[in-house]
Amino acid sequence: MRWFDVPGFNMMHSINAWDDDDDTIVLIAPNILMIEHALERMDLVHCSVERVKIDRKNGTVSRTPLSEPNLDFGVINPDYLTRRNRYAYRGLGDPMPMMSGVVKLDLEQGKAVATRVYGPGCNGGEPFFIPQGTIDSTEEDDGYVVSYVHDEMKGESRFVMMDAKSPGLDVVASVKLPRWVPYGFHGLFVSEDELRKQRPPVL
Repeated sequence: MRWFDVPGFNMMHSINAWDDDDDTIVLIAPNILMIEHALERMDLVHCSVERVKIDRKNGTVSRTPLSEPNLDFGVINPDYLTRRNRYAYRGLGDPMPMMSGVVKLDLEQGKAVATRVYGPGCNGGEPFFIPQGTIDSTEEDDGYVVSYVHDEMKGESRFVMMDAKSPGLDVVASVKLPRWVPYGFHGLFVSEDELRKQRPPVL
């Protein structure tokens, strides 16, 4: 194990990482500014997504900011975990810990390319990405971004599905739920095929 000092970088909720070549690791993660307020004043916390390059040969680290908005709880197409990827989807903190929408980041261009704001009084939980196909049959952003969204003015919760490839993260389905779903994070989408593989074989 080897440690690298990265002054001023406070990371939680990393997005992805991969080997760029034999000597370089690329990490995509938010830098948590004002992290000292993370427990008692979350509204002061700001998360700025950065590309961190770790040069194992020279022992150096370089950082490139990729976002200005307050973004946290990010996901990517899970087929690209530990592989070079282009897109990340992050919850829009407005302010933290409330998530007023979702932002699609283009990691190559270093900017937001799509935003979906849930609307006045509406906040969501951590978004999740559902691939539409396999890594060999589709493009990286072919799929859906989903989240539970609660309308605090109406007292209604909805399960919202967005087209991950569309310019505005267009809502393609919105299902009203019979009960309020609390704001949450750190879940997982499991496909039917993945569930099938977990079942013990029938002897």
